[in-house]
Amino acid sequence: MDGLRISNANRFIENAGSLSNSDALPSGNGVGEGQKTFADTLKDTISKVNELQLDSDHKIQQLATGKTDDVAAVMISTEKAEIALRTMVQVRNKIIDAYQEIMRMQV
Repeated sequence: MDGLRISNANRFIENAGSLSNSDALPSGNGVGEGQKTFADTLKDTISKVNELQLDSDHKIQQLATGKTDDVAAVMISTEKAEIALRTMVQVRNKIIDAYQEIMRMQV
């Protein structure tokens, strides 16, 4: 898989969390106290998917080295990680589609 390569993507994510109500968001729909921004939610989700992948890798390694014989738990962990990754890829595709649609809009 080639992956997503957007120049200055980190800067975009970091700046997304710094918007205030008066910058771009309509009043009443802003990020209030205790609410996460889209960038924070995205970072947390990617982190959770990564944790599932690492857990799956660890269980596969334990099975391969003979430290465990619970094949069912290894398979369940692997499937959870695969489903989470596929879901993240679909979310990424939707984000790219939305970005491309916005870039096609005429101002």
